[in-house]
Amino acid sequence: MKIAVVGTGYVGLVTGTCFAETGNDVVCVDIDAGKVTKLSNGQITIYEPGLEKLFLRNLKEERLKFTTSLEEGIKDAQIIFLALPTPPGEDGSADLKYILGVADHLGKILKDYKVIVDKSTVPVGTAEKVHAAVVKNYKGEFDVVSNPEFLREGVAVDDFMKPDRVVIGTSSERARKVMGDLYAPFVRQGNPVIYMDERSAELTKYAANSFLATKITFMNEVALLCERLGADVDMVRRGIGSDERIGKRFLFPGIGYGGSCFPKDVQALVKSSQEVSYDFRILNAVMDVNEKQKLHLLPKIKKYFSGSLKGKHFALWGLAFKPNTDDIREAPALYMIDALVGEGATVSVFDPEAMNNVKQVIGDKVTYAESQYEALEGADALIIATEWNEFRTPNFLKIVTSLKNKVIFDGRNLFDIAAIKELGFYYESVGRAPANPSGKKS
Repeated sequence: MKIAVVGTGYVGLVTGTCFAETGNDVVCVDIDAGKVTKLSNGQITIYEPGLEKLFLRNLKEERLKFTTSLEEGIKDAQIIFLALPTPPGEDGSADLKYILGVADHLGKILKDYKVIVDKSTVPVGTAEKVHAAVVKNYKGEFDVVSNPEFLREGVAVDDFMKPDRVVIGTSSERARKVMGDLYAPFVRQGNPVIYMDERSAELTKYAANSFLATKITFMNEVALLCERLGADVDMVRRGIGSDERIGKRFLFPGIGYGGSCFPKDVQALVKSSQEVSYDFRILNAVMDVNEKQKLHLLPKIKKYFSGSLKGKHFALWGLAFKPNTDDIREAPALYMIDALVGEGATVSVFDPEAMNNVKQVIGDKVTYAESQYEALEGADALIIATEWNEFRTPNFLKIVTSLKNKVIFDGRNLFDIAAIKELGFYYESVGRAPANPSGKKS
């Protein structure tokens, strides 16, 4: 098939590359000429495990191309995917200006039947708005389909190539057949393609992400209760995760969720609920708890240092909102940095992939280390904000020799408490008793 993908962010670039990998001819469109030049020259613009190999292969085979011209990009396409940003507005609603702007432009340049697919996460009713924007200037045949993505950053290629389900929202039999043919190579093992109306498909994406955010937040609340009751959240997690009705995933406590999806999608669903006079109380609580959770370690850090962080220097491991990505949107680490600097402390940071993105956002507010161990030099304590694998089994001798104090505040519960205590560290995590070998009041 011939496919156009409008937008080359995380969703658009993965979508375009993976469709090309199954033999389709794909043209990706973006208004950023610099990005298009880089991509056309084989320079990938995001970090996503496994993506670069597929990207370079399909670029070489000329199944994957890039352009700044929407007209050129969609000229021969049977299907046009809209993978555009839907950032939250000041009131929490999803901003559809990019999607509707492209839809308006499409109406002026369409010449034959196309299937226009909303791949972005969009509020209920967006397919109708896209249809209305196109039909203002184009009276020919076309269909608008809702096909939400369920890609997890860090494993997005696997998620796309081997989806556990594909959701297609359409009321058109013609569009249904086109989309079914397109996705057939991805569901050969029998994973379902679920057809539904457009509005239900749009809501499915928001409901899925909001449920997962709720599950994470529930476990964070349990962790806070564990700290007060003297229970161990890891034991509780294992106990409830073995119940097949609950499952093991999304039960790891920490310093809150971030990224481009959960915060935005929960907020947007709450806003959509308000627009139809429904108070979505659970999700309001989820947002409130998550906002506080991002700074859960701060009172513990201040208490250890007798209430004042002025003049203290901290090492911070992890800047991305999760491991295996360079995405820093709504990353808890950035909230922690702001709080520490606001308290008069200085911070040295390290992340395997996200440091360039952080530099573009906060500049020289922190010191950027070349390695995780360089970040430790002269620091009063280590703070862990992202659970990268290389942080799980570090060289503790290097940590001891670099830190001023054997003190770790772990927002991702990476280390075994008994083992870290035996090494002589003061160690605070989330939902577990602190390791306190010195007997220092915690």
